[in-house]
Amino acid sequence: MLTLEEMLVRLVVAVALGAVVGFGRELAGKEAGVRTDIIVAAGAALFTVAALVLPYILDPGVLGKDGSGLADEIIVQNAGFLNIIANIVVGIGFLGAGIIVKQGVHVRSVTTAATVWLVAALGVLAGLGLLAFAAIAGVGLTILLAVLGRIDLKRLPTGQAG
Repeated sequence: MLTLEEMLVRLVVAVALGAVVGFGRELAGKEAGVRTDIIVAAGAALFTVAALVLPYILDPGVLGKDGSGLADEIIVQNAGFLNIIANIVVGIGFLGAGIIVKQGVHVRSVTTAATVWLVAALGVLAGLGLLAFAAIAGVGLTILLAVLGRIDLKRLPTGQAG
């Protein structure tokens, strides 16, 4: 079972990563920025931590105090708690769909919707305790978004003779 300190560290990392990604989006003048990304990352981390501690709350015997390995067996058999993580993905997909706007023939805010989904994934990783991976992914993808945002991909030569 996670300690309160472990849960809080995971939440703080999720909030920090949401802020990093959101700050990059704010600098780019996008709709969903720091506050949105912090809330999404924190919410995903909270649901993930809840998913991880749920088996222990429902059945304190999963701790396997007798050394029988009972904890692993019960967790594998009751892996339905992982559905919480799967539902985060689906729920954030609906949130992202609400962000996307169609204006005439153009579709806007798809990248913003995708970053909200990314921030949820970072929150899940932080909630699972994969803090280094979450940090590297969050900072790396924020840098990538910033670099790609400065490149006008539509004006790059296609290499086709016309």
